[in-house]
Amino acid sequence: MTDEIYIRRCIELAKKGLGRTYPNPLVGSVIVYNGEIIGEGFHEKAGQNHAEINAINAVKNKELLKDSTIYVSLEPCSHYGKTPPCANKIVETGFKKVVIGTLDSHEKVNGKGKQILENAGIEVVSGVLEKECQILNKRFFTFHQKKRPYIILKWAQSGDGFLDKDFQPTPIGNPLTKQFVHQLRSEEHAILVGTHTALTDNPALTVREISGRNPVRILIDFDLKVPADFNIYNQEAETLVFNSVKDSEEGNIKFIKTEKENLVHHLMHTLYEEQIQSVIIEGGRFTLQQFIDAGIWDEAIIIKNENLLLEKGTKAPEFHFASYRTETFRDNIMEFYKNF
Repeated sequence: MTDEIYIRRCIELAKKGLGRTYPNPLVGSVIVYNGEIIGEGFHEKAGQNHAEINAINAVKNKELLKDSTIYVSLEPCSHYGKTPPCANKIVETGFKKVVIGTLDSHEKVNGKGKQILENAGIEVVSGVLEKECQILNKRFFTFHQKKRPYIILKWAQSGDGFLDKDFQPTPIGNPLTKQFVHQLRSEEHAILVGTHTALTDNPALTVREISGRNPVRILIDFDLKVPADFNIYNQEAETLVFNSVKDSEEGNIKFIKTEKENLVHHLMHTLYEEQIQSVIIEGGRFTLQQFIDAGIWDEAIIIKNENLLLEKGTKAPEFHFASYRTETFRDNIMEFYKNF
């Protein structure tokens, strides 16, 4: 039970890095001496210290480390990347016990970090709150196990099931749901729309309602119909444009030539190669329906304004699943779905 308390704290810490650690996972760590936390840390940004190192550095009296237990939400890494292996640092520091939330399925780790610790004579306990720790890194695990990004579908619809009125852009959400969506954008790696949405709404697909990082923008525009002066082509974020015309890189814009047939599968393969770990599908009905029909989605978020009746316009996607959670944002209801 005590181990669970500290691993839960590791998860809380890890979440502070949401949206900033790509391509690395979210990891939190705490160091406990005599029943008290004497140091804690999390992986704040790719290329910077990992959680275990930040936790060790946070301990004021380093003499206590050799008699302390270090808790970490994900198996310590065992390979050299932009930083040295954390498993080696733990051995070098002299910890007698390590408690791990879940092992890392990444081929470069996958039990090797735990093995390094055990070979050094350190007591290792693993699998504490394992499911919660795996959900914490659902993007990372989906990316490495399924060889595709973690997919989140998102749209807003009226009480009578329309995305707009008379096929023209129509506000459906409210300021609270707008803030939620911008928070979501800052936490996920990328956001995707199709030609119709880009032409009709001229979205920037950036984070404006909150303080956070802009996601990578993905545009599906086979015939390159979206004008170069539209918001999606501004300098505010890296942008990938899937099209049937050209392959080229122009500043922050990368054009990627692809085929219309089996588009979703081509997209998943290419986005995996581009190291994109998660994508919000915020396109119109056609784009969303392609992912729904292909069964390639992990979560869905539907914003509903039950009091708004639009009567005529673009119908919301056909989506026959049961939500596992709902939240009320003033006059909007937000429904959450999962496909795992």
